[in-house]
Amino acid sequence: MLIKRKSIEADANRMAGPRKAAPRMAGPGKHPAKDAVKAARKPKFAPVTLSEQDGVRFLHFGTEWVQGAMRLRKPDWPELEYAQQMMAWMLFNPEPQHIVQLGLGTAALTKFSYRQFPEARVTAIELNPSVLAICSLMFKLPADDERLSVLEMDAMDYVLDPHNHDTIDALQVDLYDATARGPVLDTPEFYSACAACLKDDGIMTVNLFGDHPSYAKNLKAMKFAFDAVWCLPEVHEGNVIAIAFKKAPPVDFSALYERAAEITAATRLPAKSWVNGLKAWHSPQ
Repeated sequence: MLIKRKSIEADANRMAGPRKAAPRMAGPGKHPAKDAVKAARKPKFAPVTLSEQDGVRFLHFGTEWVQGAMRLRKPDWPELEYAQQMMAWMLFNPEPQHIVQLGLGTAALTKFSYRQFPEARVTAIELNPSVLAICSLMFKLPADDERLSVLEMDAMDYVLDPHNHDTIDALQVDLYDATARGPVLDTPEFYSACAACLKDDGIMTVNLFGDHPSYAKNLKAMKFAFDAVWCLPEVHEGNVIAIAFKKAPPVDFSALYERAAEITAATRLPAKSWVNGLKAWHSPQ
């Protein structure tokens, strides 16, 4: 996500994030090709840092950029508005069977989906082992069970696996690194693989950064892979949630407002504002 907030540990870790290594010549006994393979097998991650303010705990990757948040008194509630908008697929599917999150963050969406849909399987994919650990220790992520699976793996590997194709009702994609300037995976190949993982009526939501060149690139790639792509209005400091449909749904705003009222009554999520945003997207001034 893209909200700036100073991490209480950011200054101490400012120089510890990923940086480009200076080229080194191979000396006696050195094997550049083997060294490159070893480096590829062990990715480097920015340090995971925390801050707290007004009863909310924030996750950072060693910078002021917020990567997730949790209200201490409501650990299963998606605290940030952009995270709430990531659940906008609920307007179109009230009874998902399989929900998948790419990029765990503070597990806000994973926890909410797990609690809100007791009949659904929930899968979360996260590459950084430190994020997995901190979510269990500091963000109240439940342990895996017959419905919840949290996997340490690359999101691209997950969506490319044929075993995952045609299995997902709702796919939530929030893949940012420490620089937080655009999704880490953003190619037509990636989004085509995401579409392949969805059932025929499946929906994907993606956290984008509207004030950055990556926004247009991602929309173009999604439109290549999906039948329809809609966007909600920008929130926070640039977050734009895109909603991608494997098969375009009918545009019936009366029905969407009725569904939004049901969502708000059941969850307190501001679903009417999502419909207002989609209506604005379809009827630009």
